[in-house]
Amino acid sequence: MRVLVCVKRVPAPGAKINITDDAQSVDATNLGHTMSPHEECALELAVQLVEAHGGESHVLTLGTSDADEQCRWAASIGIGRATLVDVGSMDWDPQRTAVALSDAIRAIEEADGAFDVIIFGNESADTGGFQVGVRVSRSLGRPMVNAIKDVVIDGDVLEARRETEHGFEVYRLTMPCAIGVKEGITWPRYPTMRGRLASKKLAVDVTSSDAAPGGQTKIRLTRPEEQVSETVILGHGPEAAPRVIELLEEMGLL
Repeated sequence: MRVLVCVKRVPAPGAKINITDDAQSVDATNLGHTMSPHEECALELAVQLVEAHGGESHVLTLGTSDADEQCRWAASIGIGRATLVDVGSMDWDPQRTAVALSDAIRAIEEADGAFDVIIFGNESADTGGFQVGVRVSRSLGRPMVNAIKDVVIDGDVLEARRETEHGFEVYRLTMPCAIGVKEGITWPRYPTMRGRLASKKLAVDVTSSDAAPGGQTKIRLTRPEEQVSETVILGHGPEAAPRVIELLEEMGLL
């Protein structure tokens, strides 16, 4: 089995995000970077599929040369190969990104054979566009379903489950195919010392892309106002009991 995972270098979730003065990009000064939580689970799923069925796993990312860090993290948990499409920016529109990734996938497959499964995170943690995976799979002519929380391989068929409020929707996709997975489909493992050392030796394949910009144009970035919450201490010890009862009555709970 050949499995490809597409990941993106993003600002660390939970960090305070500042915007440049021209409102066109994120100010990365002193800002840590990682990959989206969905994609961490996608990498773990790829490793588990290869462990269960044999074969090879591959990670692909597009962005700046700094995304080499995410490639080596993937290698430290067991991903076998890595390709970085270095376009000198993290700010490509989804159409342009999808064209570049599709071209890179075709080039890898021409050299090494088709991937049975291409895995995307359900959406990236920074833009949350939900577009790139669908655009890539359509460009490659492969079926895809998003929001997947469980995967079972049966011969040349991948059974994918999507959780809903009423249970699960089940999809059976003939491979080669693509899926977009959600956080929680697996529990990402931590790299071992052996894995970290091996990742330093990984030869990351670096390519470029001349894909043209898509039809979507960014106007500006807007940072929402911070929501400030206050903590009110009702009291200490038994003296606080009457105030607690009053609060419960105000909330309609008593």
